[in-house]
Amino acid sequence: MDPVRALREVAFWLERGGEPTYRVRAFRRAAEAVASAQDVGDRVESGRLTDLPGVGKTTAKVVEQAHHGDVPDYLRRLRSEAERPEEGRELRAALRGDCHTHSDWSDGGSPIEEMAETARDLGHEWMVLTDHSPRLTVANGLSAERLRRQLEVVAEVNDRMAPFRILTGIEVDILDDGSLDQEEALLAELDVVVASVHSKLRMDSAAMTRRMCAAVRNPHVDVLGHCTGRRVVGRPRPQSEFDADEVFRACRDHGTAVEINSRPDRLDPPRPLLRRALELGCVFSIDSDGHAPGQLDWLHLGCARAQECEVPADRVINTRGAGELLSWK
Repeated sequence: MDPVRALREVAFWLERGGEPTYRVRAFRRAAEAVASAQDVGDRVESGRLTDLPGVGKTTAKVVEQAHHGDVPDYLRRLRSEAERPEEGRELRAALRGDCHTHSDWSDGGSPIEEMAETARDLGHEWMVLTDHSPRLTVANGLSAERLRRQLEVVAEVNDRMAPFRILTGIEVDILDDGSLDQEEALLAELDVVVASVHSKLRMDSAAMTRRMCAAVRNPHVDVLGHCTGRRVVGRPRPQSEFDADEVFRACRDHGTAVEINSRPDRLDPPRPLLRRALELGCVFSIDSDGHAPGQLDWLHLGCARAQECEVPADRVINTRGAGELLSWK
């Protein structure tokens, strides 16, 4: 098998399993070094792979075994250890895309095309690129100028990857008064807008309710992202307080999907709120919120929660093809 693809697949499985970032980066750096080298075969035969910057003993072994046509032992082990749970499998198979992904244009770890290639390899027909908006400086949010440049890049990648399609988008910050952190005219150009609260998460319940309702009523907003803002692993963070019935009714009445966020540190919304949104007639978007290629395969976690709460596939917007999704918008 191709040594570069083998190294990248190792990085994928490590990311999917939540392994430390430094381990993932080691394999990505090695992949870049091997891809740039003109004499990989000679280096394998002469034992000089580790002379390449970023290639160590473990990554060199992967390259050697792949170069000789074998599945590397390290990769074989990661594949065998990968959890493929039964829960949510039926719904996961119905997903045709992912409405919430990030690239290295904001706080993601990989280029746009690598994220898109991984989404395609996972069986998706499309993905929405939703890098952060400018106010989230810690995440290198995109100014209007940078977002316009990104749209040009997406068009170029789409030309190369057709029929797979990257839909243009943004994860736009919901500001304190419910307005959105990007130019309205630019938001109108995008295929999908995910709106999320990232600041003042402990705001008074009444104020947070007004803030969120104002955002989901905005005609440019298509998905309400990780609605409670909670974190359940790592450094836990309690969920925001708001009138869930009022927010979910606003989502239902204004055609805004409630996101089922699949990140294992979020799993947002909690089950009681997910069930309430279903009872109130909302539609949903099951998203990875992936910031790296391996994280795109976290969707099974959101699907398991959705299926547990009896969310039917026809209430999930990313079971639709790209054209049907855009028509729904």
